[in-house]
Amino acid sequence: MNKEAVHRMLKITVIIIVVSVIYSCTTKTFDSSEELMHYIQQPEHEYVHTKMVNGVDFSILYKPTDLLVDQEVTEDAEASRIDSLRSKYGTYMYFTLSMSKNNQELLSNVAGNKQQFGAMVNELAFGMEQKVHLYTPQKDTIAMADYIYPRMYGMSGATTILFVYPRDKKIEKEEYINITIEDLGLYTGEVKFKIPTEIINNEPRIKFK
Repeated sequence: MNKEAVHRMLKITVIIIVVSVIYSCTTKTFDSSEELMHYIQQPEHEYVHTKMVNGVDFSILYKPTDLLVDQEVTEDAEASRIDSLRSKYGTYMYFTLSMSKNNQELLSNVAGNKQQFGAMVNELAFGMEQKVHLYTPQKDTIAMADYIYPRMYGMSGATTILFVYPRDKKIEKEEYINITIEDLGLYTGEVKFKIPTEIINNEPRIKFK
């Protein structure tokens, strides 16, 4: 095989590799929020992570920006409106943490102990910023921007909280980030989740009509 043929083969190989990389990094799009939600709820796509510790079920889900956009966009929204909402929500990362014991909210499991019940209500409503932490492999902590804890009064099978973090540039080149939940008085110890940054850097979108 002459040099020209070898060079041609190498060139074709490089093109195939480049095309494969581009294809693998293509942003996935879905026709509706329901389709997107179904996709990210499949464990193999790594948007949702679960653990059970001492009888407590933990589940953490990364919510792509477009799920937040979908809550505000209307059917006849113009492209500029969608871009504006994506810009508004895209500066943050959103994680939903669900915790349950015996298929009930955490508060339902301490309802008989008024002192423990009151302490947990206070912690869930006002103290989760000190209990949940997000940091890089180098231990750089990303400060929480906000969190939302809706009281469900026993009408849900889990305690669910939405955590909001700034989309810090320092995590873009990391392979993963860590999220830890300190013990909430249920003897679980610290619970740690390892979240791949690929799902954040290349998150799926909704094809708004």
